[in-house]
Amino acid sequence: MGWTIQFVHLVGVGFLMMLPLANPLTSMTLLMGLGSNLPPPERRRQIHQAGLYVVGIMLVTYYLGAWILHAFAISIPGMRIAGGLVVAFIGFNMLFPSSSVSDIPEADTALDPVRGKAVPNIAFVPLAMPGTAGPGCMALILSATSKVASVRELYPDWMLVVAPLVIALLLGLLFVVCLRSADRVVALIGHDGVDAIARVMGFLLVCMAVQFVIDGTLDVIHEHSAGAGGPV
Repeated sequence: MGWTIQFVHLVGVGFLMMLPLANPLTSMTLLMGLGSNLPPPERRRQIHQAGLYVVGIMLVTYYLGAWILHAFAISIPGMRIAGGLVVAFIGFNMLFPSSSVSDIPEADTALDPVRGKAVPNIAFVPLAMPGTAGPGCMALILSATSKVASVRELYPDWMLVVAPLVIALLLGLLFVVCLRSADRVVALIGHDGVDAIARVMGFLLVCMAVQFVIDGTLDVIHEHSAGAGGPV
């Protein structure tokens, strides 16, 4: 029973950390703006396809994150600071939105077939990326991989391998459910309600980003002090 509680706690913490950044509301807005002319069966197909893309992007980023950092000679503190800056940028954009769907470059690409009366495929771009599993989400996942070593004593190795898979599947399922219910959600809470939730999520992202930068800066100071022979 003890390991079950541990596993649920680990999955819950990871899910809540990812939720503000992997914000389905952004993709809901994109779907409402770009997919309104899609036939219902095609719209459902692309929503399910986008959900698979979201899960795939998150898993590839997590399981290959350490290799990516090593291949490009990126330090852990550098990853945390850079990830914090990216997350902060996205958070401030959510707090103080100044753009519309048509201002997103990827959205323009998806709109071209619409203008030509062809059926566009918006599953990967922009619904999955950058709508949900965008650069900020990937930066957060890469930053999380850098902290796995620090929690190996608290959780069995199998949990650290399986938990990211469960988290990604839960987020992908939430993504699909939100997009399938986009019309009903907007009708229920209104566009103002969607905007308010997005702003709250943006504030949480800014708070998380500041903590990432603080952690990265402290790591740099720690490494510098250790290298200089000073107090650790």
